[in-house]
This record gives sequence, C-alpha cells and structure tokens, in this order.
Amino acid sequence: MVGEGLSNAEISGRLRMGITTVKMHVASAMAKTGSDNRVQLAVKVVRARLR
Repeated sequence: MVGEGLSNAEISGRLRMGITTVKMHVASAMAKTGSDNRVQLAVKVVRARLR
C-alpha cells in the first residue's frame, strides 16, 4: 500500500490496525530494504512489482 502512495492513516483504515502498528511495519520494511524514507521504499516496491 506504500507503493500505492497511501498514508499510514489510510493503510491503518484499510487493514483495521493501529497507526502505530502500521508505522512499525513500514519502518521494518524500510530497514530490510535499506530505504532511507518511504518514497524510496515505494519506488522499490513498484520496481519489484510487489504491489
């Protein structure tokens, strides 16, 4: 959903989980992919066609 450009709040609403949980998952994905920010993460997701 980061690859679709959704905010943490939008992801939270779609998945019915807390915003803090979403932030933790996004931060984890950023760390695992070596992304410095969510834009880099989104680009990597789109390039890998993981959306």
